[in-house]
Amino acid sequence: MTYDWADGEGLIRIDDPAEVDAAFARGERRLGTAVIGLAFNCPPAEASPRIIRAMGLADRHQRGFAFTAAGAAARLNGELTPELYAALRAEGLGGVADNAIRDTLTFVPFRDLPPWFKRRKVLLAVTDKLAAWRLRAGYAAEDVRRFLRRR
Repeated sequence: MTYDWADGEGLIRIDDPAEVDAAFARGERRLGTAVIGLAFNCPPAEASPRIIRAMGLADRHQRGFAFTAAGAAARLNGELTPELYAALRAEGLGGVADNAIRDTLTFVPFRDLPPWFKRRKVLLAVTDKLAAWRLRAGYAAEDVRRFLRRR
């Protein structure tokens, strides 16, 4: 199958890691889109080296697509390669890898997560619970204020 690298048509269906390797060698522009296709259509072991390579692209948008590919791989397979875990950890929460890390924490079983990810999952669960309690307390206080104003 041929892919239109100029406008990206069909790249989301790419399933040939060698084609992506050749595109890297040619310096194609839509490599981030292509690695999302690999994440959809190849096992993590095959897609991982290309996703990691795309995470280093100069184009900010294509680089973001590479992190999207990592999140998609976690969603679809329930696992990532050690190299992808390391790349996500290096980027950390709060940046371009935030959604990919959260997808990993959601779709990879806790027992299969590396230690850093396990700690992040627990930390996020605690901070999310505290935020929920804070909101609930705020809503309760507002309800009390409204009740007292009516009297």
